[in-house]
Amino acid sequence: MVSTVNPIDRRGLLRAVGLGAVGAAAAACAGRSRAVTAAPSPAPTASPPPSPAPSPSATASTPAALRPLPAGLPFQVSSGPRDGTKVALTFHGQGSADIAEALLSEAASAGARITVLAVGTWLDDQPDMAKRILDAGHELGNHTLSHGNLAAMDADAAYAEIAGCAERLERLTGSKGRWLRPSQTEYCTPTVMEQARRIGYEHCLGYDVDSLDYTDPGPAAVRRNVMDRIRPGSVVSLHFGHRGTVLALPAILQDLDARGLRAVTASELFG
Repeated sequence: MVSTVNPIDRRGLLRAVGLGAVGAAAAACAGRSRAVTAAPSPAPTASPPPSPAPSPSATASTPAALRPLPAGLPFQVSSGPRDGTKVALTFHGQGSADIAEALLSEAASAGARITVLAVGTWLDDQPDMAKRILDAGHELGNHTLSHGNLAAMDADAAYAEIAGCAERLERLTGSKGRWLRPSQTEYCTPTVMEQARRIGYEHCLGYDVDSLDYTDPGPAAVRRNVMDRIRPGSVVSLHFGHRGTVLALPAILQDLDARGLRAVTASELFG
């Protein structure tokens, strides 16, 4: 997973998003059914053999977001299996395109896959970003239409916020995404859960590690907030739109690799 972008390339990338030489230096540290012919004899014919199970190669080729999740997974999930090596880096999708592109480039350099919970109005402003994220092997989910305080809304307002983002995801990608993350709150309230299920969401994606990057504490603090708390199965909350996150991400991915942990999408983590 170690980033393979050389220091010169990374400095160029970070200058492109306006981070400057100081920021670049910080980042460098871091059945088919078959027709059956009737038998001529009146004796009953044997039952056809059961259809073969899908081959491992076919299952592996199916995108994780399209594979069924384990039965019994609760509606609210905040962490995955603790006995493996997978973690999920999840990003709230909003902010400038240049920072989003820089984060996606850093993830690609390390071979990491991420989950982006998109804000609907962000998709209105940057509709090409949805395809860009999916084409890179990442995953998209719903982070409401306008990023209001979903827990404080009545049922009708909550429905409109979730449905508005779902409509944009469906229009841009053909799918509303598997995951809902409520805005400005970590958990789905009973009201939000009811409205989410009306729209077709079966899971609310929480997190057990908060990077606090939205407070702009600096890349070193973002890295520390993640790495002090992360463990196998963790779901990490991060954000597009913050330059400190761009600077922290290479070091976070290097630290994960050093610990034998692998960044995957939420569907891969839970599936």
